[in-house]
Amino acid sequence: MKFKVGDKVLVTAGKDKGLKSEIIAVFADKYEVIVKGANYYVKHVKPVPMLNKPGERIRKERPLSVGKIAILNDKDQLDRIGYKVDDKGKKVRFYKKTGSLISVAKKSSNNNKKNVADKKQSVSKSKAKAKVKAKKSSTKKSTKK
Repeated sequence: MKFKVGDKVLVTAGKDKGLKSEIIAVFADKYEVIVKGANYYVKHVKPVPMLNKPGERIRKERPLSVGKIAILNDKDQLDRIGYKVDDKGKKVRFYKKTGSLISVAKKSSNNNKKNVADKKQSVSKSKAKAKVKAKKSSTKKSTKK
């Protein structure tokens, strides 16, 4: 797969044709990518009264085929990606029109996912502590009567 997370692309087909954005996820086995702000769909979630959960509409991005996007180079022009071996023996990507190397984007999304998971764990731990405190206080009240 020639596209990487963080590449600036132009959507060339579909309902979001002409949108310039960046790639936020790559699915190499399916030749699909998720482009930020493109190919939105709305998922309707029914309410669950027993859990006091209201109904809602969730907007999500669906994957786009690689054939429906084109990469944008540093000059904000459509371009193609090529590969070559640099002086150090590493395989690097470059823009075919300009010949300049494509900078490697840092993968910060993994850190964000870890932070979200850590927050969820800390919230669930604090909820568990609150339940234990509530049980202790309720047993103390019942024994005092």
